[in-house]
Amino acid sequence: MSEERAPREKMRKGLVMVFTGDGKGKSTAAIGMAVRASGHHMRVHVIQFIKGRWKSGEVEAAKRLAPDLTIERAGLGFTIERLRDPRIPMDEHRAAAQAGIVEAREAIVSGEHAIVVLDEILGAITAELVTLDQVLGLIDAKPPGLHLVLTGRNAPREIVERADLVTEMRLVKHPYEQGIVAQRGVEF
Repeated sequence: MSEERAPREKMRKGLVMVFTGDGKGKSTAAIGMAVRASGHHMRVHVIQFIKGRWKSGEVEAAKRLAPDLTIERAGLGFTIERLRDPRIPMDEHRAAAQAGIVEAREAIVSGEHAIVVLDEILGAITAELVTLDQVLGLIDAKPPGLHLVLTGRNAPREIVERADLVTEMRLVKHPYEQGIVAQRGVEF
């Protein structure tokens, strides 16, 4: 005889979600969620840390989904030495990321958005463009109904502990290892 269960009360809450790991798909998962939410006429604001000013598919697609989906760039490009543009001093990268922190706080507390995505914010911590304390402060500033998404490699333990959802993308195989360069529509 099966036991009858009492109906469970449905709990709704703005989540802190982290997409991390050394595999591809962190930003793609966040952008996919943003597109899904915009399909429900939810306002989503994405702030991209690290990523440069080059033309990308997600920025172009967001233009079509505006005003429900907006993407801003708070990065000047890669900061990893082998990929970094040497013409851009690290001080400029830091200044851009710090401006992104200010924009992120405004987006989080504004009440205008259902979801705020801080794309590559974890990489900005690793690159010492922003501090862990600044990012924890953004999490603390999150209103109860807002969903906050953070992406990037090497999620610090303190962020993982505060998150409601953590997904780790693990690299198994990558086309770059075979000499295949980043491709439009797949990587950007």
